[in-house]
Amino acid sequence: MSIDLPAGDAVVELIVDSDEVVGTGGFLALRRLRLRNRRADGTISPQYVCDSMVRPYGQDAVVVAIYARDASGVQVLVREGLRPPLVFGRDSTRAPLPEATPTPFLTELVAGILEDGDHGEAGLRTRAAHEVHEEAGYSVEPAAIVLLGAGMYPSPGSMVEKFYFVAVEVDPASQVALVGDGSPMEEGARTRWLGLDAAIAACVAGEIMCLKTEAGLRRLRDHLAAR
Repeated sequence: MSIDLPAGDAVVELIVDSDEVVGTGGFLALRRLRLRNRRADGTISPQYVCDSMVRPYGQDAVVVAIYARDASGVQVLVREGLRPPLVFGRDSTRAPLPEATPTPFLTELVAGILEDGDHGEAGLRTRAAHEVHEEAGYSVEPAAIVLLGAGMYPSPGSMVEKFYFVAVEVDPASQVALVGDGSPMEEGARTRWLGLDAAIAACVAGEIMCLKTEAGLRRLRDHLAAR
């Protein structure tokens, strides 16, 4: 098997020597490709391994910037939820700069995996509204969801997932208890409000350590500034 690439590139074809999925049975698996490059001059590279993560369902995710306005300006809702891989897998002593040992809870924007039936802008809005209710305790109509530009790859060296950023304005007083999805991974989750600029500054300072959260907050700030 091989994949042809656009003419004019230094690599014109990816030759697939083997393609296997390993570590199945959980939330993620590993796709292991053994590849060779056919170069524009006809020569072929040595074989190399290219690994990426795959999910049994849902390729992409929607990230929701939930916001409200008060006398002090725009407030954004962040959610603290369990992220066990950071506790068990992150070695702070290997970091290039000093950092604290990870805790089980990470501060993020509300987000959720897009299911196979979530097609088009309507599908994005419907999934986002579902996640806002489940993870943040607010009931919103899909029509109230605003799309914030194109989807982005968060880590293309290891995953094919794209994040799609959206936003919705809510009344903070209308929040109900978080229902979650019934998974133990949802236990202990809580939300809080931060000023939009303060939340972005917290990302830059390393107090909020989630790339999709900073990107979503910046997309929201740009969107509101353009109105």
